[in-house]
Order: sequence, then C-alpha cells, then structure tokens
Amino acid sequence: MGSSRTISRTIFSPAPADPYAHPDAQRRFRVIENVEELAQALDSPWEKWMVFLHPSQREIVDRDFVGPARVAGSAGTGKTVVALHRAVRLAKTSPNARVLLATFSDPLAASLATKVRLLAGPETTGIPRIRVASLSAIAAELLELATGRRAHIAKDDQIARALEKATADAGLHAKLNFLRSEWTHVVDAWQVRDAAEYLAVPRLGRDRRLGSKQRELFWPVFAAARADLEARGFATWPAVFTAATRYYANRSEKPFSHIVIDEAQDLGVPELRFLAAIAPVGKNGLFFSGDLGQRIFQQPFSWKALGVDIRGRAATLKVNYRTSHQIRRAADRLLPGPQRDVDGVVEERKGTVSVFNGPDPKIVIAEDEAAEKTAVAAFLKEAIDQGVVPREIGVFARTPELLHRARRAVQAAGAEPLELSERGHDPGDRVSIGTMHLAKGLEFKAVAVMACDEDVLPLRSRIDAAADEAELEDVYDTERQLLYVAATRARDRLLVTGVKPGSEFLRDMGG
Repeated sequence: MGSSRTISRTIFSPAPADPYAHPDAQRRFRVIENVEELAQALDSPWEKWMVFLHPSQREIVDRDFVGPARVAGSAGTGKTVVALHRAVRLAKTSPNARVLLATFSDPLAASLATKVRLLAGPETTGIPRIRVASLSAIAAELLELATGRRAHIAKDDQIARALEKATADAGLHAKLNFLRSEWTHVVDAWQVRDAAEYLAVPRLGRDRRLGSKQRELFWPVFAAARADLEARGFATWPAVFTAATRYYANRSEKPFSHIVIDEAQDLGVPELRFLAAIAPVGKNGLFFSGDLGQRIFQQPFSWKALGVDIRGRAATLKVNYRTSHQIRRAADRLLPGPQRDVDGVVEERKGTVSVFNGPDPKIVIAEDEAAEKTAVAAFLKEAIDQGVVPREIGVFARTPELLHRARRAVQAAGAEPLELSERGHDPGDRVSIGTMHLAKGLEFKAVAVMACDEDVLPLRSRIDAAADEAELEDVYDTERQLLYVAATRARDRLLVTGVKPGSEFLRDMGG
C-alpha cells in the first residue's frame, strides 16, 4: 500500500509514547486488537506473511470436531491459513498421524506444500505425516495402488466427439451444448450407469426438466458415448473418483487419519463422495474450508445427501486481515449478500471487518489496448519503485489468449513476466501472470486484473454454450465470482482494467 512502509517506520521507531496511538497507525488499522502482532506481520518478509494466522482465527484451528466440519468466510479472512495451521496441528497429535491436506488443483497443492514447510520451520518431524496434493492426484494414486492400473483421462474434445458420434448413430438431432452440459453435470458427475438411475438422479439447478420419455430417448446416446470411451481405454475424472470410492467405502482401514480440504466450494459430487469414503470415522476426520462466493466450477448439490453433514459444525470467519478494507469493499460489490447452500447452511458476508487500510483500488476503462498497457505498466512500476518486489506482484486475464496483454504490460514496466501453469513455478524475481482461474488461492501485495472487456467478462463463449436459463444464470454468477477471486488476490494494491466499453461488472465494482 502506498503509505504502509512510511507508517511502518513510524510504528517501529523508538518513541516514548505508544506508537500505535499515532494518527497514521489509527488510520491504517481499523481494528486496534492485536495491532502490534498484525503490524509486524504486514511488514515481515513475504514468506512469513503467507502463513501468519490472525489471533482471532486460532480457536478454529484448535477446536476438535466430532463429524465433518466446515469453516467459511469471504476472501481475506484466512481460511487457507486456518487449514494450513490445522493440518500441522493434527500432524503433531500423534506419531502415527497421516494427514491429507488437499485442494482442487496441482498449482494450489504446490503452494500449500510450500506454506507447510514455511509454517513448520526448523520443526520438520510433522512434515512427513502431511500429504499435500490435489484431489485428482490423490484419487488416481489410491486407485492405482488398489488396482495396479493407471487411469488414462479423456480430454474434453474426445468426450465431445464421442457424444456427437453417439447422437449421429442414434439418428437424433440435439444441440451439442445441451449434450455436453447434461453429460458433465448429470450423467458423468453422478456416474449414472443405467436408464433407471438417469430417471432418478437429482437435478438441482437444472432448468430443463427432462421428462421420462426424453430421458429414455437420450440415455442410449450417453451410454454409447461412455462405452466408446471405455473401449478406447479412457476414463473421466468422475469415473476415477467413483472407482476409488467403491474400493474404500466399506473398508474399516482408511488411508488417512485426518483430512483437511481447502477451496471446498469447488468440490463436485464425485469428489465429495470420494472424501466421505476415505475419511475416518471419529474426531477431526474431515475438515473443509471454503467460500460460496468464490465458487467458479461446480453447480450446487446437497452435501448432506452424500453423507457429509456439516450442520452444527459450520463456522464463518469475520475478521478480514489479508485484504485491505478498500479492496474488500470494492470486490464485495460484485457479490450478493448472504449465500445459502442446498442444505440450508448460510454464509453471511455482512459483518466482516477489515483490519487495515490501503489505497483505493483503481478501475481504468482505456481507449484501446495501448492505453491499457500504459496504465498497467505505470501501476506496476510505481509498486516496484515503492518497495514491492516482482515476486509479490500478479497480473491476471480471463483466458490464455489474453495473456499477451499482461506480458506486454509487465515488460513495459521493466520487469520480467512468468506465466503460471498447472505445474506451478517459483517466480524468482519475476512478475506472475496467468488466467483468473490460476489466481485462485494465491496472494500478492499488488495485483492487476487486465482485459476486463465487454464479451470477456462474462465470457461470450460461455454465454453461448449455456444449455438453459438456469445454466445461463450460473454463468453470470460464476463469472462475477471469478473476477471477485482475481481481485481479492491483492493484499495492498489493486488495478482492474479493460478496453471501452468495458465489462458490465466493472461498473458494479466501482460503486
């Protein structure tokens, strides 16, 4: 933040009076509880900040739960840090502890693994007891151990071709958008195996209520597509999760003693079934952290119906200590108020308190891409000149095709860009650039979100591919939430840009 380092020098300079009573400190810190510890964390090396836990969140880390539990909270309330500290605590409870700390992607898992090592510090005895991985990696690994076979995952275009071929062979005329949506959200997600299951499967959030005759008509298409993929040796990720679930569901011995899941709002049906199957029964077996406002992948469904009932064991964090008040306030305008999951558990954003101030986010709607590049380069250069190192900066765009704009802006600022990937990388002394999806779970002192143009947010191809009105509404919701995720990766400084006329979301964000 623009004045943070000056204020920090004032805070830590020798003085007879209490430095936290200084007006500058009062302006920076909105909640003067534990201000000394927070001030030191904000000015400590970035690696230490990444694992800093606000004292008000400690109770969730230390609490014991009998049954599945979930902690929620808006971006910046420290859900991931709670999950990290909780995993480390559970690993220390017993020399026989086997803790799984998992999330939905490999890059996030790599980031969590780095933070576990930072958090453990010189005390390394607990680290071997913590397995950090993506959920898909764990499912594939456990299934291979059980069967001796490695799964070969079908790509999206292979699935699409199988559906098209099955439709043509059946002599039917149906839109590919509808077939792919029905396959993804119903047939494959629930691993429907026959016509009777297809008739009975829950269809929460689906606007198009197919009658029994329509389902009877389309079921042979889905059955043939699956048979085609399996004949060629391909599986889908839901099939992998389901196979692993069947293996472990009735076994008394489970692969882990404790399971901690980060970014739980993006769990799908097969993932949750899998976790219910591999989780041990008893105290602290299964713990989730997540925020419905950051859901960008999955459609809603009932956790309780799948055997994961968190009612009575759900908590919401209310202290935002990882994002400035100004950034949080702007980002929150993108989202509705309270959000309720299918089981009736409410996540209330109202009442969240930010504990430090920073400069107001900047929203720039540029005349053209050249003007946008100039604005972003100036933002980045100012941050670097004021002490933010390149590795503490992120620049994001909606799709890979738009990353050239981020790359040019970083280079115009005199810095070197590093493109994030699913593998994850150490940025070194470079500015991270990547898609908004890859921003999820990351954290930077300064963030620029670029190319927020009309037809980019929400993405036109997703709108055109929506199969029904309910899915179209979900597209708008998740596109808003995606911008929210990208914007809240910033702790101190945020710039959001687009080319005229700009995304409609930018007007909402600007207040």
